[in-house]
Amino acid sequence: MKVISLVGARPQFIKEAVVNRVIREHSAWKHILVHSGQHYDFNMSGTFFDELGIPQPNYFLGVGSGSHAVQTADAMCKFEEVLVKEKPDMVMVYGDTNTTLAGALDAAKLHIPVAHIEAGPRTYNKLFPEEVNRVLTDHISDFLFACTELNVENLRKEGITEGVYNAGDVMYDLYLKMLPKLDPVKEMRRYGLSEDGYILATIHRDFNTDNAERFTAILKGLNTISKVKGLQILYPMHPRARKKAAEFGLNGLLENLITTEPLGYIELMSLLQNAKYVVTDSGGFQRETYWAQKRALLVMPQGWQEITDTGWHLLETDPQNMDWIEKTEALESSMDYPGKIFGDGFAAPKIVDTILKTFN
Repeated sequence: MKVISLVGARPQFIKEAVVNRVIREHSAWKHILVHSGQHYDFNMSGTFFDELGIPQPNYFLGVGSGSHAVQTADAMCKFEEVLVKEKPDMVMVYGDTNTTLAGALDAAKLHIPVAHIEAGPRTYNKLFPEEVNRVLTDHISDFLFACTELNVENLRKEGITEGVYNAGDVMYDLYLKMLPKLDPVKEMRRYGLSEDGYILATIHRDFNTDNAERFTAILKGLNTISKVKGLQILYPMHPRARKKAAEFGLNGLLENLITTEPLGYIELMSLLQNAKYVVTDSGGFQRETYWAQKRALLVMPQGWQEITDTGWHLLETDPQNMDWIEKTEALESSMDYPGKIFGDGFAAPKIVDTILKTFN
């Protein structure tokens, strides 16, 4: 059985790392890894291949940046060539990026079964390109591996019931496996941080960084927290965020923050362990924050409903008019940690076993 996995962005590298490890245990599989190049900076991709023990890709498509249309079309054209050459029995795609949709469309039109890892999340807001990507991918996939019961319910509402499995979250699998390798003290020392004395911020989504007013408000808010609460702010910056800060004349608001290049998985997870809390607009990182039993302020139109419904993470859609100190004090209030939401840490074996049983 020949399977091709297509990845192209940080969360996909992480998901693929876990599934890949299980696939390699099955000699019946011939696994081909394709990297679209959607995130082409080494710190955004290469470090993950090294840290997580992922074999080097068999193909690198070199897609790079561009508009959504350009990026998706380029990935489709280049990935189609790989599919025609390799003739796989299945294509596995991950998450909700332009790479995800490109791979699913190519495979579906060539009548190759598609397995979508992390199927079913919904914001019900088509202003987000990720929402369009995940909905379209789900509707043309043959195997839909959901992370939660709510994901399964979302698919059912859209008439998708065949081939749906609640496997749990493969990112949770990885998080549990990597915990023994984390070294919070080492990473804190690198940046002069102390336990519970800093906030970890990851703001990189285009609806925040490409909007001058929102990005200004967020950076001012982080500075306010630092000044009033006496906390350091560690902000690993996506290349686009750094570019936009310069373009909007916001570099002065970065002076009192500790900014770094994008961090590798082990670095970021290590720093997460001793952070007081998190400010993020990342779908993946908010889950990792939850697993670390750290609370988060989500600066985005919608977070993972399964977490926000419990009140553990706080959602803020309007950073310009938010009382940042009030929100952070709410994060500091006492609250019992809600129970496990994203499975039992064995999502990848369930995914691989399901596919093997189907093809056997």
